[in-house]
Amino acid sequence: MAKRLTLFILIGLVLGMATGWAINASIDDGSAAATAQLKDIAHWFGIVTTIFLSLIKMIIAPLVFSTLVVGIAHMGDTGALGRVGIKSLGWFICASLMSLTLGLILVHLLQPGIGLNLPLPPTTGDAGLDKSNFDVAKVITHIFPSSIIDAMAKNEILQIVIFSVFFGVAITAVGDVAAPLVRAAEGLVAVMLKITDYVMRFAPFAVFAAVAATLIEQGPGVIGKLAYFMGSVYIGLGALWVLLLGICFLIIGPRTGTLIRYIREPMLLAFSTASSEAAFPRTLEALERFGVPNRIASFVLPLGYSFNLDGSMMYMTFASLFIAQAYGINLPLETQIAMLLTLMITSKGIAGVPRASLVVIAATLAQFKLPEAGLLLVLAIDHFLDMGRSATNVIGNAVAATVIAKWETGLNEPTPLN
Repeated sequence: MAKRLTLFILIGLVLGMATGWAINASIDDGSAAATAQLKDIAHWFGIVTTIFLSLIKMIIAPLVFSTLVVGIAHMGDTGALGRVGIKSLGWFICASLMSLTLGLILVHLLQPGIGLNLPLPPTTGDAGLDKSNFDVAKVITHIFPSSIIDAMAKNEILQIVIFSVFFGVAITAVGDVAAPLVRAAEGLVAVMLKITDYVMRFAPFAVFAAVAATLIEQGPGVIGKLAYFMGSVYIGLGALWVLLLGICFLIIGPRTGTLIRYIREPMLLAFSTASSEAAFPRTLEALERFGVPNRIASFVLPLGYSFNLDGSMMYMTFASLFIAQAYGINLPLETQIAMLLTLMITSKGIAGVPRASLVVIAATLAQFKLPEAGLLLVLAIDHFLDMGRSATNVIGNAVAATVIAKWETGLNEPTPLN
């Protein structure tokens, strides 16, 4: 099933590109009426993708809660939980710093914003993004849920993780009295994974619609206008892939190649839908089939979706410094480093927030007196860049869970792919 689904997703991706390009080419004549018509057609295609992503979000909250509770309960003691938690956070911080540093080096080498011949927006312009929720104090207080029901209703992954950790630790402390709750959580995991299997059969159609809608509305020309910037970002993401997988190879050896085969479907799904969240259930399944123990995968992966968005880190570095270069603003190195550290802190917990990377960038630009309107330069191609950073987030979290499992208990024998 996994191999066939990957093939169908690829077919959906190619057909979506061809359909979107053809519809745009047949209607777009540069007039306002044609633009409105294309936007309306793209809206109808987008309904399919919206339904699919809603179904995925339907799965996320109960799956994160149940897998985390089961994982903590199976650890047996709070000492093991603390050890895995410290290793996870240590890896996440190092990976984020590595992503930011690599992005900083490459954006200076490639200089995508230097000599840009596009009409730049006025420095007083506004990109129209709501930055109010990205105040540092709000970011910190928002981590802790006032209601788990509200957190699940809004798919606040970080808040669900916090409650699940408390719940799982309490189950461990109570002991045998809570055994029925553990069995119930294990049953919930099995049910949610079966629902995931049903939902994923719809994925090729969603991929087709998502890619077609983007090309119908934007047209292929939008890619060419900022091709060098897009290429620079993808070079950075490719370098990050090599670095992450290289570190993984040093720790787990030749099984790194097997890991890539097991996570290729969730990677492709994240790339096609431009959503890391859409790939979460399949990534969890793939890691367990690869040999990451359930208690490690179900603990590290949800944490990674809040603290370990390596692709987003890389993209935010490129976009922020690209805007500075495009405006000819020379930032001292210490200011650049301060800005990147600010991005790292304010980006935690952004999974599932629409255009979250752009909002974080906008909030950070304002703090360092850079024109927020520069984001208008990249808004048109953000979807295509989001595809790459979403796939990179999947790789980063898969590597994190695999490496921590190797350090903690070792990897199990893989289950053969279907």
